[in-house]
Amino acid sequence: MIGTAKRAGRDWLGRRGHARELRRRTPPPLRYDADHSGPGVVYYLTPDDNKPSGGIRNLYRHVDLLNESGTPAVVLHSRPGFRADWFTNDTRVAAAGDVTLGPPDLLVVPEYYGPALHRLPGPARKLVFNQNAYQTFAEVPLGDTAAGAPYRDCPGIEALVTVSRDNAALLRHAFADLDVRLARVVVDEQVFHPPARPAARRIGHMPRRRAAEQEQLLHILRARGTLAGWELVPIDGLTETKTAEALRSCAIFLSFSEREGFGLPPAEAMASGAYVVGFTGLGGRDFFDPRYCTPVAEGDLLGYAIAVEQALRRYEEDPAALVSAGQAAAERIHSEYHTDGLRADLADIFQTYRNPAVPA
Repeated sequence: MIGTAKRAGRDWLGRRGHARELRRRTPPPLRYDADHSGPGVVYYLTPDDNKPSGGIRNLYRHVDLLNESGTPAVVLHSRPGFRADWFTNDTRVAAAGDVTLGPPDLLVVPEYYGPALHRLPGPARKLVFNQNAYQTFAEVPLGDTAAGAPYRDCPGIEALVTVSRDNAALLRHAFADLDVRLARVVVDEQVFHPPARPAARRIGHMPRRRAAEQEQLLHILRARGTLAGWELVPIDGLTETKTAEALRSCAIFLSFSEREGFGLPPAEAMASGAYVVGFTGLGGRDFFDPRYCTPVAEGDLLGYAIAVEQALRRYEEDPAALVSAGQAAAERIHSEYHTDGLRADLADIFQTYRNPAVPA
């Protein structure tokens, strides 16, 4: 009887949590007017979240680059006056309640709103910007939805856009009837770059990512005396500039990426010259190369501990080799994940899905 009551309580809490999450993932009401005309604007629907987030940063960057190229674009928040300010920006921002969509406009919707896409105006032309294909079906119950949910039963979706080759392959497999385009992530070389002098004996990590596994790994390393002479540097809740400064100060970075769209923290660490050890998060397979970092098999805690020990030993025996690998990683990241590349990706996407009233 007690067991039944406990299960009922857990089920009730689970339903409440699900309902709460659905409310967070519900987009703001948007107006649509079939007679609305104009040059056509690309609206990037964006959650009102001011915590440091690579996904929010990407949305703002897209809007900036589109406006620079002559394509009118706006970040669309729910609350009037809201703007993400944890990074420097003067991005065009508007409130959803102040906007009326029409046939010339294009609404770009993050995958975050997947469970409630049906609440968006059906006639509105849409691109889904899926920055994490592994979260596509979050809060989309299998038993209560049709095949191809959440995209096939949402009118107006013209294509999916994603951020890594890894994620593009998954989306093409799941949604073979939808066009899937790639818009690369940018790791800003002006912000994330190697230090002028080699970093100290510091190990960077982001403590909220896979926190239980991190604690287990650190227990193992401490028990073996591996961390003696090294300082652990937790990086959490910092501005973009402060994050880059912290990464530059670390010779080694521990990656705890998990089922990522891309995996920005290890990419930023590489760009900052740190030697990265750890999980690719799957999306990071695009850039984790054993020539300049140490990828660890998903969930392999023993392999992770051994890899960290080997990296620290390598630093002790030949620090220049580890610094050189970090420099090679930075060059690799900067050579592919740059603004000009994203600008070209966006031009290719929006040449296809531009205002249909504008001739090619």
